[in-house]
Amino acid sequence: MTNPLLEPWDTPFDMPPFDRIEDGHFMKAVETALVQAREAVAAIADNPDTPTFTNTIEALETADETLGRVLGVFYNVAGADTNDERQALSRDFSPMLSAYSSDVAMNAELFARIEALWQSRDTLDLTDEQQRLLYLTRRRFVRAGAELEGIAKDRLRSVTERLSSLGVDFTQNLLADERDWMMELTEDELEGLPDFVIDAARAAGAERGVKGPVITLSRSIIVPFLQFSPRRDLRERAHAAWTARGANGGETDNRAIAAEILELREERAGLLGYDDFAEFKLETEMAKTPEAVRELLMKVWEPARDRAIEDGLRLSAMMHNDGVNGDLEPWDWRYYSEKRRMAEHDLNESEIKPYLQLDRMIEAAFDCANRLFGLEFKPVDVPLYHPDVRAWEVTRNGEHLAVFLGDYFARGAKRSGAWCSTIRSQKDGVRPVAVNVCNFAKPSKGKPALLSYDDARTLFHEFGHALHQMLSNVTYESISGTSVARDFVELPSQLFEHWLEVPEVLTKYATHAETGAPMPDEMRDRLLAASTYDMGFQTVEYLGSAIVDLEFHTGEAPEDPIARQQEILDGIEMPKAVGMRHATPHFAHIFSGDGYSSGYYSYMWSEVMDADAFAAFQEAGGPFDPEMAEKLERHILSAGGSQEAADAYIAFRGRMPGPEALLKGRGLDGAA
Repeated sequence: MTNPLLEPWDTPFDMPPFDRIEDGHFMKAVETALVQAREAVAAIADNPDTPTFTNTIEALETADETLGRVLGVFYNVAGADTNDERQALSRDFSPMLSAYSSDVAMNAELFARIEALWQSRDTLDLTDEQQRLLYLTRRRFVRAGAELEGIAKDRLRSVTERLSSLGVDFTQNLLADERDWMMELTEDELEGLPDFVIDAARAAGAERGVKGPVITLSRSIIVPFLQFSPRRDLRERAHAAWTARGANGGETDNRAIAAEILELREERAGLLGYDDFAEFKLETEMAKTPEAVRELLMKVWEPARDRAIEDGLRLSAMMHNDGVNGDLEPWDWRYYSEKRRMAEHDLNESEIKPYLQLDRMIEAAFDCANRLFGLEFKPVDVPLYHPDVRAWEVTRNGEHLAVFLGDYFARGAKRSGAWCSTIRSQKDGVRPVAVNVCNFAKPSKGKPALLSYDDARTLFHEFGHALHQMLSNVTYESISGTSVARDFVELPSQLFEHWLEVPEVLTKYATHAETGAPMPDEMRDRLLAASTYDMGFQTVEYLGSAIVDLEFHTGEAPEDPIARQQEILDGIEMPKAVGMRHATPHFAHIFSGDGYSSGYYSYMWSEVMDADAFAAFQEAGGPFDPEMAEKLERHILSAGGSQEAADAYIAFRGRMPGPEALLKGRGLDGAA
């Protein structure tokens, strides 16, 4: 049987031939690619010639090229459009890939060649990028256990493989809980809900084969329901299901998995000579130490908590005026906050959303990229992995730069959240395929997709990540695009969000879905004036999760993460009516893999820079200042991980910022 994953792709832009790829192709392709990769690595390690940068470091860069191509396809479809077979393959691939990675990292002959190059690096006449790649390659091997011997090396291998499998289990359990729960609504229970919520609920019901409207655990449906439903009992039921993801008992319960992950991470750090996992993880980030992270988080925590408490008192008074006794609860906050926003800012989301059409927001993001970086986007008709996915060729001055895919709508086969990935990353002579995946509510047939302002920010955020991939211009794939420090990777994405707030952008692209009229200036001004509304709540729920993540990985791993979570929240006096944005059983950022483990703080660390970076545009010629855009592309967006993150930012801005711009941007620098 021919396998399109292993054949040359004679397709436009060398795109994967999705119309020919079947799930049955993946196992054979991965097995074949692993054999090829192992043979290539063995050839490098056993090479009798003296180690050189070319025959060792550059050769390693291409050793698993086929494997990377196959997995680039698989993991994109497994995350965005999964099924039982793809989930089974994910479970099967996890130990196979972990074993391969361990075998490479712990290959003594291979590491000896890398170490020889490292020790003689001053005599090798390397370019700056090559020196960086040599440094990162050696560091990656050391942190993966290359210097360990005997029992310690074998144990680290076992720990790493087990962690890989547990991350897959955590993700699939969470997806199952999100996919299986729904709350059917009667016509009476729709009372008080705006049309866009009802439309999304009916579309969700149709997608699940239910005749009537349903509320699902998709954020784009459940959050508006919590905002607008006057039925406190239904809000409580929906909120309980949302916060219970991963903690419902049975086969999909993540609590024991989380405990084992934390225990194994602590052991992993100890085997490598670190006091705890946070120390190990943060060594390679901008923050460097847990103390630096804690200092930033607590500096923001106090004003954010004070603001949340003040806001909570106001919402409690509103609730009591409605005749509801007792304390303000987490399922009450969004409902009364929406009422308060309407009263104080005259903003009603049901009036705003018709102006925020998905297609127009995509156009807005493209236009900003054009004005800043000269990019052009042309729709292309190529085979894709799902009918909802759209594709554009990205060019500049007629030159092909990338292919951009947008997969915007929620569905049961897609994991929750929003993310940017690549099917192919940039390297010398190869242009990338970048993918943005979101979970916006899909409208009923024939109706336009409408976004909340938060949805629109998410779209801009993920497109900022895509720009980081598409504008990458380095030689080596392992340092291209978003291959940067975790607490730096959110800078391009969070920075690009600021362009949504530029008045001229909203004036041009926020047009009414039915009339085509632009958003009235006074509505736009009210919307922008309310950009920091409810920021106490938003900041506290985020910081609660970030602080718990940090403390989980500092010191000894907790035997009972749920009890430890509560202890941490009690210690910082977490407001009862707010709660964590991501509680432990569904905290996919830190338990689905190592990506954001001990690193959920990264969004705030990057926000310190993004607030300062946008201020640089404002201080220059405005948000589309060409000189600042050129500096942003040259020093950050195109440079990947070719230099230390702090050096990249200083090259762009001239200095590192403090948290003042962040506090000001969140409206937390003064009285409520």
